[in-house]
Amino acid sequence: MTTLTKAEEEIMQIIWRLERCTVSDVRDSIAQTEGSKPPHSTISTIVRILEEKGFLGHKAYGRTYEYFPLVQKADYTKRSINKLVSDYFDGSVNRLVSFLVEEEKLNAQELNQLLKQLDDNQ
Repeated sequence: MTTLTKAEEEIMQIIWRLERCTVSDVRDSIAQTEGSKPPHSTISTIVRILEEKGFLGHKAYGRTYEYFPLVQKADYTKRSINKLVSDYFDGSVNRLVSFLVEEEKLNAQELNQLLKQLDDNQ
């Protein structure tokens, strides 16, 4: 699975949420959060790149294409987290968790919940 650019990932987040959509649907979604619609050609180009990379499929209805994800969000998330841990924390999840605690992104209550979840899964 290839890595996505920031723009590609932003479009994929929208498509994962919508599940099936047209380029116009993606533009409308962006307009709701950013206030203005990006050009149709820009989104269409990114969507075609995502399709070439194997992240999207489409079904044609005349001249209208409906796009849908071929890669599930959970699969991409797992790959991205593994790459993050590998690239920035020498493959150590412990270093990642320590970093989150040091940066105050994870508190004692959340850590205890994770420990409970770990115990429950064993």
